[in-house]
Amino acid sequence: MNLLLIAISVGLGVCVVLLLVLLAVLVKRSGKRADARVTDVVRILETRMDELGQELAGAVERAEEEGRRSRFLGEIAGSIDLDEVLARTLEAATGALPNIDASVVRLENQEDGPTVAAHGLSADGAEAVTGPPDGSRARAIEVSYHYADDAEDPGRQIHGGLAVPLEESGGRIGYLSVYTRAGDRRFDQEDVRRLEELSLRAGPAIENARRFREARQLADLDALTGLHNRRYFHETLARECARAHRYSRRLGLMVFDIDDFKDVNDRIGHLAGDAVLAEAAVRVREVVRSADIPCRVGGDEFAVVLPEAGIEQADQLFARIQNAISGKPIGQAGRLKVSAGVAELHAEDDSISFFERADEALYRAKEAGKGRSMSAEQKTG
Repeated sequence: MNLLLIAISVGLGVCVVLLLVLLAVLVKRSGKRADARVTDVVRILETRMDELGQELAGAVERAEEEGRRSRFLGEIAGSIDLDEVLARTLEAATGALPNIDASVVRLENQEDGPTVAAHGLSADGAEAVTGPPDGSRARAIEVSYHYADDAEDPGRQIHGGLAVPLEESGGRIGYLSVYTRAGDRRFDQEDVRRLEELSLRAGPAIENARRFREARQLADLDALTGLHNRRYFHETLARECARAHRYSRRLGLMVFDIDDFKDVNDRIGHLAGDAVLAEAAVRVREVVRSADIPCRVGGDEFAVVLPEAGIEQADQLFARIQNAISGKPIGQAGRLKVSAGVAELHAEDDSISFFERADEALYRAKEAGKGRSMSAEQKTG
């Protein structure tokens, strides 16, 4: 592409030089014939220079587009964060083809269901184009959408889409789709080729990032309970504290443990005691909010980070956890109760002081008789 730009520029320069030389020669001649020749030469050279100028502009545009595509492809392969790889893939897909308004990636074979990411559309409810209904392997899938005459906001409607498989090591991991709101947009083989080129780069990068995330998630989990572990808890609490301070948001914290768990271990043994902790964790997961972050911080001590919440929500969560734990026997341990300390983030708190205040409240709840919660602001009487 650079050679083409140089060649066109040289061509323009040569034309200018020829024009000047011819004008110099013809000016020396007199008469109407010389004037006519000058006029003809100027007209021809002007036409040729216009053509060369258009070619140069087109070459520059193609070079810029190729540069953008190369940059996007390099950025996709240069990250190991799944969200970042998906975002860059979607941005590249939207810019890779003309008149594209949105793009969607759908990753299949996920334990929690398909992962869907979108650009130009809300990811909530976004549906990617998928393969033929009989399971055949298609190189690309083109779709068109038709709406009722009285459909609302026709200018925002998607009229067509093109999808290609995302593959890694010969296996399909999902689909990459692009969409247009232009009613007359049709996809051709060049569109398919460009989207395939992007898919070939994006597929391995997405799979690598997905495997990295899975490995990181396993490293963040407590092996016994399946809850987040102590390291993840402290990292998350620090991050949530910083976010709450920055945006003036509320943040709640509950620290709790199982009452008299040492006696349980002494009575039924440590292996059975581990089973009790695992079952307790299952019950905790069933009652926390989707935004809450339950963790095991050590032994039989647990913690839940409550974003966008305060003491009231922490107290409500404690009541749900208490009912879940004590509502029915847990294995050989029978019916158990928990004690908790709850706290809300203060302006002067960092993550350490915040945790210490909730932890101290837990010990005061123990001293007050167990089976209850106590706020960090509450004093024993």
